[in-house]
Amino acid sequence: MGIQIRRRKPITPNSWLNVSKSGVSASKRHGRVTVNSRGKIFVRLGKGIYWRR
Repeated sequence: MGIQIRRRKPITPNSWLNVSKSGVSASKRHGRVTVNSRGKIFVRLGKGIYWRR
């Protein structure tokens, strides 16, 4: 497991601009599901537990 460093800047209450070593992307949350501009999907299953696809 590697170390991940990123910064999130809020754009609106449910969207962010993400800056990391690999580049810049945007994320938008719809309830428990978050989709980013690189096509990744995150689903919140519980407190601190996520499923990523």
